[in-house]
Amino acid sequence: MTHTSGSAPAGEFSGAHDGDIDAAAPGFEAKIVAPGALAGALAGLPRPLVFTNGCFDILHRGHATLLAQARALGAALVVALNSDASVKRLGKGDERPVNTLADRLAVIAALECVSLVTWFDEDTPIARILDCRPDVLVKGGDWPLAKIVGNREVSGWGGRVVSIPFIHRQSTTALLDKIRNL
Repeated sequence: MTHTSGSAPAGEFSGAHDGDIDAAAPGFEAKIVAPGALAGALAGLPRPLVFTNGCFDILHRGHATLLAQARALGAALVVALNSDASVKRLGKGDERPVNTLADRLAVIAALECVSLVTWFDEDTPIARILDCRPDVLVKGGDWPLAKIVGNREVSGWGGRVVSIPFIHRQSTTALLDKIRNL
């Protein structure tokens, strides 16, 4: 993420240690795009464009597999993350999200299969779907096609909607429960 205030946000590395660490932001942070700058960033992406969304609070093997499979359906993958407020409204628990939006954006951007990552504060990603006009809209196998937000719109402009069956059935909620019971 590009910061123009001159100081790093809380939790970000802001200087070299003993002169042996490059303090420059990692290259993957260039893949983090604010919703308002999405149109310009999308112009540089190859088609077909794949879109998916989610919280991606604590990244696990199920997430990584889904994202790689989604990317294989096109030439570029855009991932839209729920903002922290949006995650809270999903009712996943008072302690969610565990990781802040800035941290979740960075982790997703670091994945090779992801071309761009952005976010939405609304309850659904429909605004980002309309911004991106993907050729392929993807969700995990727990989503029936009829319930995938954006199905009607993407199908309407000739795109396709895919619910990818889970290979690794994992969930962040189950992972957090396991940690609590250690």
